[in-house]
This record gives sequence, structure tokens and C-alpha cells, in this order.
Amino acid sequence: MDGLIIAAGYGSRLRELSDSKPLTPVAGVPLIELGVRRLAACGIARVVVVTGHEGERVEAFLAALAARTGIAIECARVADWSLPNGHSVIAGAARITGDYILQMADHVFAPAIITGLMQQGSPEHGVTLAVDTRTDSPLVDPDDATWVETGDGGLILAIGKTIAAYDAVDCGAFLATPELAAAIAGALADGKAGSLSDGMQRLADAGRAATWDIGTDDSDAWWLDVDDPRAHALAEAEAPARLPDLYRR
Repeated sequence: MDGLIIAAGYGSRLRELSDSKPLTPVAGVPLIELGVRRLAACGIARVVVVTGHEGERVEAFLAALAARTGIAIECARVADWSLPNGHSVIAGAARITGDYILQMADHVFAPAIITGLMQQGSPEHGVTLAVDTRTDSPLVDPDDATWVETGDGGLILAIGKTIAAYDAVDCGAFLATPELAAAIAGALADGKAGSLSDGMQRLADAGRAATWDIGTDDSDAWWLDVDDPRAHALAEAEAPARLPDLYRR
């Protein structure tokens, strides 16, 4: 199975710390390195990274990372990184055959989240999203979170930053099939902006978007969206202990 990391955006909320969100260090290790090495440690064979803003710098770093670690890394650069993130998914998924793990460059995860998600494949689902039902967790930023409303069997009913009813939060990790990129393209054809959530909602409306609850065990269910200085400080304080294999030199 391949991995896909979305790393094209501007990262405006982290600008005071770094001019490239993927290259922002967390306790000395750049976010994009944490993401790539986590996927590889979980058995992902190849990682496709979609670049955009500061693309040359990010790609040069990834080339050096591949040489240093032996991880197979391929870059796909989007021409307009200001477009919604679904455009990045389409660009990256075009380099992948079959199912893949999709994650955001600014999210960090305990290994059990990725390995558990990899086991959730089903022909009944076009995508499975890792969700956390601890919606009041202090690690969740309510002003930036993507919320999820689930129904029978954990199928997604609604997803978005502004939905009124929700019972879970999107963790930023997906087990995706080729249906996801096709759904985003379909949403674009319908006049949507082309966000990842647009594609997810289209699959949800068809009953094809599932969730996987990461559980409540604190050691196995730790994750963080490193999207602003507050979250970055939390990551610096916790990531080395939570992800010891990635910080072991």
C-alpha cells in the first residue's frame, strides 16, 4: 500500500514560526519527515507527497530524506497551491494505483492510528476516515477542527468545519480508494470548490464514507493537528515521548 501526504498549502497560521509548514521542526524534526517516516514505519511501501508553496525547498528536503533513509518518496507539485486541498488529493492520487493512506502534512499520529486504519478496508466503503469521539479534548482546536456526524454503522452523514451537529472530529488520516479522487472531481463538476470535504460529503451521500474510531486509550490514540503556535508548543512538549521511534537517532 502507498501513502499520500498533502503538503501544498501556505500554512498561514504557522507563519510566525516558519515560512514552510511541512518543514516546520517539531522538537528538531520537520513535520513532513515525521509524516513520511511514520508511514514507512507502519509498512507503507512508497510515499507520494503533493507540494506547492515553497515546493522546491520541500522537494529538495524530501530528496535528501529519501537518500538518508532509503524510503521511496515521490513528489507531485500542484500548479496553484491556493486551490482547496481536494485538488492536491487528485494530483497525488493520479500517481497511485489502488488504495492508499492519505494524511495531512501538519498532523502527527501515534503508530496505532495508522496501522489500525490500514486494516479497515472493505468493498462496501470508498473511504474510511479515522475519527476521534473525544470532541472536547484539549488537543482539539474547535475553531479549526473538521467535524463529523455519523449514523448507523459509523457511516458519515455530514462532514465540515461548520456543520451544526457532530459526534466526532476528523483526525486527518484516511484509508482511501480511487473513489475519493473521483468523488472530488465529481464535486468540482457540480460546481463545488473542490475541497477534500466536498469529496467526502459526496461519498457520504452515497453511503460510501465510513469512519474508524481511534479509541480512547491515550497511548494508542494520540494525534495532533499542528496548525498554529499553540498546537506546535503542545507537539514539541509531547511528540518525542509519544513517538520515540521517530526521535531515536
